[in-house]
Amino acid sequence: MASDSQVYHFDEVAKHNHKKDCWIIISGKVYDVTPFLEDHPGGDEVLLLAVEKDATDDFNDVGHSDSAKEQMEKFYVGKVDTSTIPEQPNYKLPAQTTPPSGQSSGFVVKLLQFLLPLLILGAAFALQYYGKKK
Repeated sequence: MASDSQVYHFDEVAKHNHKKDCWIIISGKVYDVTPFLEDHPGGDEVLLLAVEKDATDDFNDVGHSDSAKEQMEKFYVGKVDTSTIPEQPNYKLPAQTTPPSGQSSGFVVKLLQFLLPLLILGAAFALQYYGKKK
């Protein structure tokens, strides 16, 4: 592992954003993953999508193995000054509104799912019964 003395500004790390020079930030640490692009199990696109941002959440969401985390150490180049990392937008889904009527639409759908097959079955029996009488 390289010395922790090297601290990079975010803009400096962000310049390393292509296949021939790819650096990513995970948990405040900077990794030069250029030699690993071709060997990454998820493909090089996954790593290239993680440049120019703090990729900590992306990395943690995948659930990497302990051996993958150990393997990262050989790509470590230093730390990033976390105060220089731009804040990521916080995306929120719009709040769901309740139907204005007293009944929920879910109840109506369930009722129709139950009654419609019964109506079809009843119509089929009625047609068969009246069809035999003639």
